[in-house]
Amino acid sequence: MSNLLSGNEYGEPLNKRDDILHIHFLNRHIPTWFSYAFLIIVTIFVVLLLLLFIGKKEVRNIVIADANGERQDEFIYGSWPALENEDFFKKTKNKFISQNADFLEVDLSDMVIRYYEDGQLKIEKTVLHKGKEGSWWETPAGLYNIKYKTKNHFSSFGQVNMPYSMQFQGNFFIHGPTTYPDGTPTSSDYSGGCIRVALEDLKEIYAEVDVGTPLLVFEDSFNGNYEKKDYGNKFPVSEGASYIVADLENNFVFAEKNSEEIKSIASITKLMTALIAVEYINIEKDVVVDESMLATTSIPRLKVNDSFKVIDLLSLLLLESSNEAALAIANPLGKTVFLDLMNKKAKAIGMNKTKFADTNGVLSENKSTAQDLFYLAKYLYHNRSFILHMSMGNENRIAYGTPAFYDLNNLNEISELSDEIGGKIGISSSALETMLLVTNVQIDNESRPIAIVVLGSVDVKKDIVEIVNYIQNNFEFN
Repeated sequence: MSNLLSGNEYGEPLNKRDDILHIHFLNRHIPTWFSYAFLIIVTIFVVLLLLLFIGKKEVRNIVIADANGERQDEFIYGSWPALENEDFFKKTKNKFISQNADFLEVDLSDMVIRYYEDGQLKIEKTVLHKGKEGSWWETPAGLYNIKYKTKNHFSSFGQVNMPYSMQFQGNFFIHGPTTYPDGTPTSSDYSGGCIRVALEDLKEIYAEVDVGTPLLVFEDSFNGNYEKKDYGNKFPVSEGASYIVADLENNFVFAEKNSEEIKSIASITKLMTALIAVEYINIEKDVVVDESMLATTSIPRLKVNDSFKVIDLLSLLLLESSNEAALAIANPLGKTVFLDLMNKKAKAIGMNKTKFADTNGVLSENKSTAQDLFYLAKYLYHNRSFILHMSMGNENRIAYGTPAFYDLNNLNEISELSDEIGGKIGISSSALETMLLVTNVQIDNESRPIAIVVLGSVDVKKDIVEIVNYIQNNFEFN
């Protein structure tokens, strides 16, 4: 009995342990001051976590309709052909508003950037500069989300400081006025395709935007908002290859046959290779040729240890359909990453039945439909027209020095046509002959940009010439 009164199980006198807080660990008493200190530290840590959780904005899961008006619960980011339709853009924006979402909107026609909080317009500022239309650095329209943000970003692409940067697509950012490494401001019209906003205006927006915030980038020239033309007659469906022929400005389909049939596409694949290259790689980057890049190709030009800029490799890729150039271009990102970006881009622009298996189109598993490839033609025409121009040898090289290759063969040219904008031919045993071509066609003395996609032909250039002649001779404006 005296032991129970005189002490506890640790041998401590009971009249000595009347503190509010005491802790034992491994049968040892922890000093009272340490116990209180530990409790205070844990309490402060929990409070900080709660404050961070409460203070962080929720980036809501947006529910929108896809291009066919069907519900989709996942907000798919990227460049959407559906945005070419002004009504679709407005419906998407209104859906954001109705769901009380936080989102950014950039109107490249009115040069305005807007931030909406809980579906309500909170901030509206002027856009000072965007990428030049038709250039390598043209700002891409589409639906995106903010992938990364930092107050101090140095662009390895442009070798300039880009304050308050918010990345939304590859090399494209929203940022403040740029300066060179020594602090000297760049010229007011300097741009690598990004969206530039005055510093104080951008600081206000930057403070509100979280990583993951949806971003809508829209421009009138992208939405097909041209004078609407109505055509009479219909192109007769004949036996042979699957195809689609349509006006790129008003979406009128002159002709189609089995346009949703999945077929091998051969070197049309290289158009997507070029698209990923210009959106994710500095086209002035040097690539050193190694053994892994040498492959069977129409006109071999690469040698081990040679070094070429990506822009020169793109000329080989598009004009001479170089399989070697396709392998070399993918090298900076790595084959796996590059191929993954090709397939993600396809889905982002509506090419839902398309699958890329390599960067050069050699494998028969590179498959698509005429309709999907029309979406690609439309995206290139409205957003990356310089790729089409390069495929005809008409790219603007003024800012990029002397070309590494001269007298390249243009495998895409059709001698009977006088106003080709660009495209790509492909030939293989599995695909037969394929071609995606964008060309101006005279209808009622007006030049119209027409996309022609033909898959599984035995003489694709002959088929395209006959299609163009038929359109010119049998269609007129009502």
